[in-house]
Amino acid sequence: MRILVAEDDRRLAGVLEQSLREAGWDVDVVHDGAAAYGRALHDGLPYDVLLLDWMLPEVDGLTVCRRLRGVGVTTPVLMLTARTEVRDRIDGLDAGADDYVPKPFDLDELLARVRALRRRSTYDREAAVTVGDLVVDPAARRVSRAGTAIELAAREFDILYLLVARAGQVVTRFTILDEVWDGETDLRSNVIDVYLASIRAKIDRPFGTTTITTVRGAGYRVEPRGGPG
Repeated sequence: MRILVAEDDRRLAGVLEQSLREAGWDVDVVHDGAAAYGRALHDGLPYDVLLLDWMLPEVDGLTVCRRLRGVGVTTPVLMLTARTEVRDRIDGLDAGADDYVPKPFDLDELLARVRALRRRSTYDREAAVTVGDLVVDPAARRVSRAGTAIELAAREFDILYLLVARAGQVVTRFTILDEVWDGETDLRSNVIDVYLASIRAKIDRPFGTTTITTVRGAGYRVEPRGGPG
């Protein structure tokens, strides 16, 4: 995973680079808007997320974002800014930014937002997955069974999509924690069991079927053709 950081405050840029690398990202850093635009537009290997400071020298981050969107670059953009007025946030979003973090910010929150943007952009590139009469559409974040829409919470959806996208495979608890929680939850916690119970209550119980099988001591599996009635 690759991220481009465009921040003219070199001390802050260094902190961001170190934190993102420790989180497992490959990071490139630039300190002005012209360089940010050039790297985002012409770099051979695309970035997963762009982290843009609003008040960059040469070309401000808002203009960089608007120009990138104008030439068809769809990489998720997280805008950093000390400008906190509602009108500023609206301008940033209207320019094509996907999220907005005001300065000063909590580093853990920023990292969580980066991870969320990366997951969202991944989903946007994926086609809907069908298992029996269950349809999970990652781009629209919609779930239906036998034509009936099913409402899932955001994290419930992420867990279900992970399992159906790997139908026929055993998905370990560690994999779920690593990909859905980014390793932030203790493996000994029963949080996965709680979420799976809620998912099953929504996608299976009303339809008299079983989608997710617990493989004792190993993890969870969705059968490719759906579970028995």
